[in-house]
Amino acid sequence: MPFIPNTDENRNEMLKAIGVSDFEELLKPIPEKVRFRGKMNLPTPLSEYEVTLLVKKLSEKNRHAGNYLCFLGGGAYDHFIPAAVNHLISRSEFYTAYTPYQPEVSQGNLQSIYEYQTMIANLTAMDVANASMYDGGSALAEAALMASGETRREEIIISKSVHPFYREVVKTYCYRSGMRVVEVEIKDGTTDLNRLRDGISERTAAVLIQHPNFFGNLEEVEEVESITHKNGALYVVSVDPISLGVLKPPGEYGADIATGEGQCLGNPLNFGGPYLGIFATRKDLIRRMPGRLAGITVDSKGKRGFVLTLQTREQHIRREKATSSICTNEQLCALSSTIYLALMGKEGIPTVSRLCLQKAHYLSELIKNIDGFELLFNKPFFKEFAIKTPVEPAKIIELMKKEKIFAGIDLKRFDYGIGNGLLVAVTEKRTKEEMDHYAEVLSKIG
Repeated sequence: MPFIPNTDENRNEMLKAIGVSDFEELLKPIPEKVRFRGKMNLPTPLSEYEVTLLVKKLSEKNRHAGNYLCFLGGGAYDHFIPAAVNHLISRSEFYTAYTPYQPEVSQGNLQSIYEYQTMIANLTAMDVANASMYDGGSALAEAALMASGETRREEIIISKSVHPFYREVVKTYCYRSGMRVVEVEIKDGTTDLNRLRDGISERTAAVLIQHPNFFGNLEEVEEVESITHKNGALYVVSVDPISLGVLKPPGEYGADIATGEGQCLGNPLNFGGPYLGIFATRKDLIRRMPGRLAGITVDSKGKRGFVLTLQTREQHIRREKATSSICTNEQLCALSSTIYLALMGKEGIPTVSRLCLQKAHYLSELIKNIDGFELLFNKPFFKEFAIKTPVEPAKIIELMKKEKIFAGIDLKRFDYGIGNGLLVAVTEKRTKEEMDHYAEVLSKIG
């Protein structure tokens, strides 16, 4: 296309071609009261180099896990990511790929999805996993809808020890579908089993718990399984996949559906997203499973090939027959997790799990020995724990920032009625010196 100079004559010709006399005529549909008639407060034009310097200067105002010690958790964790992960996902065939509708030209992408599904199924000890969901919250909500469709019941029981944000997503999904959500209270940081027994009934489609839960505490998963299945409901568990290196996987304690947040598997914090929703289930529930599933087949010449199968979503079949309205998967994040799991292997994941477990307990012991501080709950925990503080957590968080430390999450912001409570997470990245420094700074505040 030839270059057209931006002159008054050329502009007038273009306006004439579309049937208007001037540019203002194009804006007539916009009400005058919402149109800006002032002068734009814009800086003077900058060269490319000057823009680079400005953006760099602005970015340096950010306080992030790269230049602060991070003890934040609550569903997003500062785990180590091998350099190979980012290198491989940056290849153009992965980085720019979308839905592999044409399998004959998408074999590499489809194979990576298949490998992801296989690894997640192995990690959770479930029969089958899908090609990923949006995040941990949407995966749990989709499990609630799936359980209702399978049992033909319209009540969901969810423990209050489940992440507060996840619970909100579940409520939103269920409200749209006309389902009732009942929350079970907690007792000493885990699901109150007596209240669960009293609340479950023949109307209950599923019981939803998180293990380790929002506070990092370990739930009595076998007891919950017994209560759930005695009443004919499905058992849904949201897990931290890193914890499965040391904890029994959900498939081994009777879970019907396992979900989780895959951010910890090779995905950076990313200012809160994009993340990765893990979803796995039993083989007999496969046709109820939302999202996509990649499978292996053979072509006309007997060669192995990968295809998308069981795409039970509205774009592919009649809307009223769709199991879910979820429209895509988080394939680039899933690929990051696939590479991470392949690099870590069967020995690496347990090693990371043990380091998280040991370091979290080391720091908790240091904090318990500081006057005025104590653990909020007396329950086994994995890599995250809640502490009771002698001063408001908000004050601790602000003072710790001056030492370039993200101290944790103030529990006051959630619906637990906890005043002076701080949620602290410890990953394998934290060193003994860093944890000692954390405790030292905390002791001066207390």
